[in-house]
Amino acid sequence: MAISDASKRTPRSVATPEWVKHAVFYQVFPDRFARSERVPKPAGLEPWEAPPTVHGYKGGDLLGVVERLDHLQALGATALYLNPVFQSGANHRYHTHDYFRVDPMLGGDAALRELLDAAHARGMRVVLDGVLNHASRGILQFHDVLENGPASAYLDWWHVEGFPLGAYGEGDGRRRYEAWWGLPALPKFNTATSAVREFLWSVGEHWLRFGIDGWRLDVPSEIDDDAFWREFRRRCRAVNPEAYLVGEIWHEAERWLQGDQFDAVMNYPLTRAILGYVAREIDEAEVGRSGYGTIPSCSAQGFRKVLEAELGRYHPEVVQAQFNLLGSHDTPRLLSVLRGDREAVRLAFALLFSLPGAPCVYYGDELGLAGGHDPGCRQGMPWGREATWDRETLHWVRDVAALRHAHPALRVGSTEVVYAHHGVLMLRRRAGDEDLLVVVNADGDFTSHVSLEGVPEARRAPLLGEGEAHVEGGRAHVRVPGRRAAVFSL
Repeated sequence: MAISDASKRTPRSVATPEWVKHAVFYQVFPDRFARSERVPKPAGLEPWEAPPTVHGYKGGDLLGVVERLDHLQALGATALYLNPVFQSGANHRYHTHDYFRVDPMLGGDAALRELLDAAHARGMRVVLDGVLNHASRGILQFHDVLENGPASAYLDWWHVEGFPLGAYGEGDGRRRYEAWWGLPALPKFNTATSAVREFLWSVGEHWLRFGIDGWRLDVPSEIDDDAFWREFRRRCRAVNPEAYLVGEIWHEAERWLQGDQFDAVMNYPLTRAILGYVAREIDEAEVGRSGYGTIPSCSAQGFRKVLEAELGRYHPEVVQAQFNLLGSHDTPRLLSVLRGDREAVRLAFALLFSLPGAPCVYYGDELGLAGGHDPGCRQGMPWGREATWDRETLHWVRDVAALRHAHPALRVGSTEVVYAHHGVLMLRRRAGDEDLLVVVNADGDFTSHVSLEGVPEARRAPLLGEGEAHVEGGRAHVRVPGRRAAVFSL
């Protein structure tokens, strides 16, 4: 069944940035990726190699990213997604103090300028994390309310219910303002106030003018206001018509993907399906602590149903721009979810890079890092400890990324599931003169037969992976070893 063009329902015009369809993303958690000696640091840092903690800093910075661009480019990354970089009192920087200043511990605005220039010189794009639903107790406009109470000029910027605010447990300790998930450190903006709307829209515009290439928008569904996001898109696209806008929405997202708000969302439904298909065993305890909730096991037939639903749910332009991932700072590490099964990790990467949408590698997953839910998934990147790297996985990620770059069919081609039985899935991806067969065998050794129209008779070795495909009489006889994946040119 061909599934790439199934969704024609979207009535309005839909256009997504062309570069995203061809991108390979790499997610950087700035405090934990790399530390440059060129950026002065405070004294109270955790040892880089020590297990990560909730509140401790390790001192990674943006110049450290610049100094590791060779690694990212060799991996095949053509775009970076950075967790928040603005001034904050938290190592993850989702508690924003100043939306118009890069955190000095990261190197300040000058370090972001150097990173953008260095990345753009290599043809790489940079997308920043935009946290617009809530700020921190340290932002000027909330601090003014703390200082001046009912007389504050910024009272209508927040959802204040009374005084004392209880931001730090003062008075009877009861919090009297709306906060994200009830956390006192994260007061929620009142986006019904026109000054707040203008402020947040201006943040989007400012950094696009500075040179970034798009925004990953944190919990955007919690600003339950389509008009706000339509105007945010309009303002951003007026600055950069190719700006990528991707929302952190963990479920079906038709409402936001009609061509007037976001280009894509973080494709967690596909993530869960990939993990459920390739896994022999899932670490349910760690998964249950995260936004995944559960990851049901599924056969090839089950994966096919999810894939058809996800690719058919949205306009083809959206499908090709989806932000596909196998994990992030909000989930346990890929290897840990799969309970240390490195074969399953490589099968997951084979699927990630073979499907429509922009694949993203979470920093360190290419090296086989393990770690549970936050903070375990946010450890220091093991530079200087190359002996600990999983070289087989690193080379596999490089190979699947190179294959995707070399073959437009894997990026913008049609998608057809030609075989799905037990643990074996075969995808046919076609664009122009290219005709590729992707085989993922999550089961034991197998040989299977599948009808393939218009394919000349020949014996074919894979472009990637292990196995053989022998085409004769319009049928392909395909052999791929157990727990392996292969891509054949037809």
